[in-house]
Amino acid sequence: MMKVRDAMHKGVEWCESSIPIVDIARLMADMDIGAVPIGENDRLIGMITDRDITCKAVAKGKDIHKLKAKDLVSGKIIYCHEEDSLEQAIDKMENEQIRRIPVLNSDKRLVGILSMGDISHASNHNKTAEFTASVSAHH
Repeated sequence: MMKVRDAMHKGVEWCESSIPIVDIARLMADMDIGAVPIGENDRLIGMITDRDITCKAVAKGKDIHKLKAKDLVSGKIIYCHEEDSLEQAIDKMENEQIRRIPVLNSDKRLVGILSMGDISHASNHNKTAEFTASVSAHH
C-alpha cells in the first residue's frame, strides 16, 4: 500500500502569516503554484490559494496592498500525515473537496504537499478519475 510520503511533493516551505498578499501572489506566479501553506509561531495555520486571493480579496474590492496572509487564510486546517496511506489522503481530499493538502510528519512539521497532479502520477487511472470528479464537483 502506497504511503503519502511516496507520492507527495517534498521540500515545501510555508510563509509567515504577516507576509503581504501581493508577495504571496508573486510567489505563486514565480513558482507556478496555486497554494501556499501559511504558518505562525512555527506551526501550520492554514493555506492560501489563488482562488482565495481572487474571491476573498480582489472580487470584493479589497486593497490587496494592505492585506496580509492572516487576513485571507482559512480557519479550518485540513492536513494529512506522511505515514497515512495514499487512499486515506485521497478520501480526506474527496470529502473536503480540496485539490491539494499539506503533509505533516509525526512532529506536526510541514514536510510536503499532496496535489491532484501527485495523485495522478501515483494512482491508477480509475482512482485518479474518481478523485478528479469528486473534488471538481460543484459544492
